[in-house]
Amino acid sequence: MTVLKIKRLAHNRFVPEYKTEGAAGMDLCAAITEPVTLKPLERALIPTGLKIELEHGYEAQIRPRSGLSIKHGITLINCVGTIDEDYRGEVCIPVVNLSNETYTIQPDERIAQMIIARVEQAEIDVVTELTETMRGAGGFGSTGK
Repeated sequence: MTVLKIKRLAHNRFVPEYKTEGAAGMDLCAAITEPVTLKPLERALIPTGLKIELEHGYEAQIRPRSGLSIKHGITLINCVGTIDEDYRGEVCIPVVNLSNETYTIQPDERIAQMIIARVEQAEIDVVTELTETMRGAGGFGSTGK
């Protein structure tokens, strides 16, 4: 099991936690003092009031919360964000309102989830040819429904 070091900033009241024994992600809360209202297609960077330190060979993935996405159209601008092991700044969440209605993020509201995952850096080998496959260059939708 890896260890995640967390530094709470003055404007944070919550430490991320796994809500169930089988949960993959920890909820992150909006560390804001006033509500933030997002109009349709508007985006904002929401602070969490947290700084983290990951062990070598790990990343933190920031993902949308499914309930906010399906019920309110609130998701992340970059879909899945990556926090590298050497980043020491505040974790902030880039949210966007993809619905047709205004949505207000409340102080301390759970706005994203964080997954800790092992990563490996690849050795780069520049070649002139790649191995042929049955799929080849077939892109989006090429494997059927």
